[in-house]
Amino acid sequence: MNNKIDFVVTWVDGNDLKWQENFYTHQKVSGDKRISRFRDWDNLQYLFRSFEEFTPWVNKIYFVTYGHVPKWLNIHHEKLVIVKHEDYMDKNNLPVFNSHPIEINMHRIEGLSEKFVYFNDDTFILSPLKEETFFKQDLPVNVALLGLMSNSFKDNTLSNNLSIINKHTKSSKYKIILKDFSKWLYKGYGFKLFRTMVLLPTSKFTGFKSYHQPQPFLKNTFIELWEKEEKLLTKVSKSKFRTNSEINQYLFRHWQFITGKFYPDSVKNAYKKRKFKNIRTQEDAKMVAKHILSGKFEMYCVNDALTDNTNDFDVSKSIINNALESLLPNKSSFEL
Repeated sequence: MNNKIDFVVTWVDGNDLKWQENFYTHQKVSGDKRISRFRDWDNLQYLFRSFEEFTPWVNKIYFVTYGHVPKWLNIHHEKLVIVKHEDYMDKNNLPVFNSHPIEINMHRIEGLSEKFVYFNDDTFILSPLKEETFFKQDLPVNVALLGLMSNSFKDNTLSNNLSIINKHTKSSKYKIILKDFSKWLYKGYGFKLFRTMVLLPTSKFTGFKSYHQPQPFLKNTFIELWEKEEKLLTKVSKSKFRTNSEINQYLFRHWQFITGKFYPDSVKNAYKKRKFKNIRTQEDAKMVAKHILSGKFEMYCVNDALTDNTNDFDVSKSIINNALESLLPNKSSFEL
């Protein structure tokens, strides 16, 4: 297998006038139109600084956008490939304002390596990482921990993912886990193994522990699932705004689990060295800023869960961006 590892980064500039025109033209279409889905935190440059500083081994960075690019971005950088939605998605389905169609078609990006890592634009690398953080023995590194999904779960997307997994599970969950028991019962999972052991006797998968971090994928995983679920994935590809009747990129993560195409990571790495935080208040932003500068974390996902209060957003953005600037003060070669 090719040892090259690419990164895929998706980004949207909600301030772009042409994008806004298209967005408001399609307002009658049902779906999630929350401002937090589209507003720009003005900190993408720190992700690119972290690539240069902490992952210099990356082969190519595929930067996926509606068509706009940040004014500061050096579009001629040898490692950078600008990808517009129209470059790899069916033009009849565009425009879309929904990350799900953008994500589930990533394998169609021309030139993309078999091994790639998917980054949302709210994830940041905070310390040096090796290729082995994401891939070992040509397999995506991940933590396969069983979970229990509540029937009252608000977002049906993960439930839909689970239905697809169970639909294609020909043998019992027990047999699948037994086949790759060294991966599912990996000692690095520690006490987190308890839930997996408790849920082991059930015939179907009941859920997986969430992991909101950059995701390592094999391109072939996408190809395989598209062959099995072309009708569903084609339908989702046409969805302009998020709805609860869809699936998302985590389906492909879970598919790698049940097909044994993953290398086990430790809980210490996945959940102690990496952090996910919803920003709902300015106090949350202050906590994240401390975490960024603490030296305790190697990756961090800063999720926008603020209301539409402009002051809270502006203040929170300033707090977090000041911390990122302190950590990564020097411009990268990706910046003009």
